[in-house]
Amino acid sequence: MMSSLKQPVVHFHGSDAFRPQSSVPSRRFSVLPPLPALNTRWSSSVVSLSKPLFVSKVESFSPLGTLKRSSSTGDAGDNDHVPQKRDLIICRAYEADKSIPIDDSQARSEAARRVKIGVYFATWWTLNVIFNIYNKKVLNAYPFPWLTSTLSLAAGSLIMLISWALRIAETPKTDLDFWKALFPVAVAHTIGHVAATVSMSKVAVSFTHIIKSGEPAFSVLVSRFLLGETFPVPVYLSLIPIIGGCALAAVTELNFNMVGFMGAMISNLAFVFRNIFSKRGMKGKSVSGMNYYACLSMMSLLILTPFAIAVEGPQVWALGWQKAVSEIGPQLIW
Repeated sequence: MMSSLKQPVVHFHGSDAFRPQSSVPSRRFSVLPPLPALNTRWSSSVVSLSKPLFVSKVESFSPLGTLKRSSSTGDAGDNDHVPQKRDLIICRAYEADKSIPIDDSQARSEAARRVKIGVYFATWWTLNVIFNIYNKKVLNAYPFPWLTSTLSLAAGSLIMLISWALRIAETPKTDLDFWKALFPVAVAHTIGHVAATVSMSKVAVSFTHIIKSGEPAFSVLVSRFLLGETFPVPVYLSLIPIIGGCALAAVTELNFNMVGFMGAMISNLAFVFRNIFSKRGMKGKSVSGMNYYACLSMMSLLILTPFAIAVEGPQVWALGWQKAVSEIGPQLIW
């Protein structure tokens, strides 16, 4: 809280500031604790107030030792000088023409935190765009979305295992209960990941993500009808342009494909359940952030691999690989 005091130029002695001016008692009010009487050795100090002062910090001051004479039980002439501690309060302030208060570390820390979050958002958005573009290029040349999804999870898992081995990232401490709670989250994550990849293999990337932008609508509807949660009326009204935009994109899409459309819709629904399972099952778990997503990717990889083999299979992959290499060349690996 900032306080301002505007006074004309006044010169007075420090000892006079705390000297009673009248024998008649008067009631005074102050937002700060009363200060004890200062020693007379400060009587020569002069304070000048010509500009508004802003209070920036009020804190405890180190105890000030004063001499107090006390009698001992021995000889009458043997008296000890014992320091008596007295509490003082220090109030830090800065003049009105100063642009920065004395204590601005908290403001700097908040600004640094906001910049850090902004960098995270920008990095996530950029890498997500790159991932979608390359994913589509791979699917155009090698149209096997189940294998592509499996390789994506395998690559992420391998990167994190190397990071843990080299101690680039801290190894998470997990137990059996953690993996049990993570299993339904991983199932929903696997379904959503595969469904989105299948959708991108059938339609344009832009169309897939337009449909996936309807995920907030799925989240509200699932929470309302399956979990019984209610939301304010403006939340429901905000879903109208989202649903309307997705419907308009689906109607006007020139290369509309039902498999691609349903893949994006299933991905929306699966990711909503992933978030719900994660909120309910992972409360109180110590693993969070990057390590949590790494563990999620590893479990999803174990779940997806047998299904990818059953749906597409190594023989189909081998034939498709030969065809892709013959048409594109060795740069297919890159």
